[in-house]
Amino acid sequence: MRSGNPKFSNLQGIRDLAKALVEANLVDTYSLVYLLVKLTLILHVATATVERAFSSMKRIQNEVRNSIGDQYLNDCLVCYIERDVFTNVSNDVIIDHFQKVKPHRGQL
Repeated sequence: MRSGNPKFSNLQGIRDLAKALVEANLVDTYSLVYLLVKLTLILHVATATVERAFSSMKRIQNEVRNSIGDQYLNDCLVCYIERDVFTNVSNDVIIDHFQKVKPHRGQL
């Protein structure tokens, strides 16, 4: 590969290899190589995200002493992990939304 294409002769790392594959339109030709390179590049970010989620879950579970159900824990985690999204939503909008929701009654 290095001798055939001059774009691949002066690569410094995996990031440069990914860029060169995209620029040379060789992503489809070397799809498995590109997939492996992409996985290598996102592994650190994905690991940090998972660790942050577990840390958040541990903090929330400690606050309520494991007395909550799975669905409520899931809802709390979404709000805690995505708190930057929820800071843009005012409390009045949330209150108005839930006041407009009609209670659903299921028949057994």
